[in-house]
Amino acid sequence: MTISASFHYISLLLLINFNLIFSDSVCEFTLSENNKVYNYKLGSPISNYPHGARSEDGFYKVAVNETVLWFQLCDMMIFNHGQPSCLGCEGCGGPSHCGMGCSALVSNNLGGYHVCTSVGNTSSMTIDLIDKRTPHAGVIVKMSSGLPYCSLSVSVICDSNEVQGPLTLNRSGKCDYATQFKHPAGCATIVSAHGKGWGWFVTLLTIILCLFGAYLVVGAVYRYFFLHIRGIDIIPNLEFWASLPHTVQGLFMSLVRRFRGPSEGYRSSYSPVNF
Repeated sequence: MTISASFHYISLLLLINFNLIFSDSVCEFTLSENNKVYNYKLGSPISNYPHGARSEDGFYKVAVNETVLWFQLCDMMIFNHGQPSCLGCEGCGGPSHCGMGCSALVSNNLGGYHVCTSVGNTSSMTIDLIDKRTPHAGVIVKMSSGLPYCSLSVSVICDSNEVQGPLTLNRSGKCDYATQFKHPAGCATIVSAHGKGWGWFVTLLTIILCLFGAYLVVGAVYRYFFLHIRGIDIIPNLEFWASLPHTVQGLFMSLVRRFRGPSEGYRSSYSPVNF
């Protein structure tokens, strides 16, 4: 493998990983309400569904009358079968890769010809609650395309048992579409904001421990490679850390004496003395 080919392969891997990280981040939604935190992660694997709310086929499909909708959540669509074949696919992969350059595509029968319109991209994806009064009901994912401006709204309804749909397709305006389906990924992970989960104290403690670990590693590397110190002495400020337990013990005993008062057999300089 040549250097150029290796560089191209590495760049492709980095691009794929970036797209996965980006798509997962846009598919997360968090809401705090009534001392509870609702976490939705549509792109994260859950039991029996390793791809989260994504379709394992690479796309969802729903057809009503002469209109066909293909879409994928949290990612662009992939077609190993059933690839769309329609006119006007330039905004979603072009004729040879139709449907693989966007996240949602609609085909309408116009005068006997199937004409496609891109209606959504991952970069435009937003998430909100279906019903703000009942956060556990599910979320609605909205995405849109460029010119002409079209959009798709997908309601992911909470169903912890199975996946159902999508079966419906509605259109409002010229090219604003809406569909829905049931999926366990539409169910929020709920944690209490008080007494459970990772509170601010645990988070702060974790940050402090990480910074302390980085300090030890960087200090040890510097002393080993630049000061040529070997053995246990590579630990930065070793004398301070070795004396720290004794220092803490002394402070603790000082506090104990302060709160308990003078110990037995100890007389203050102001105590009365019998001659």
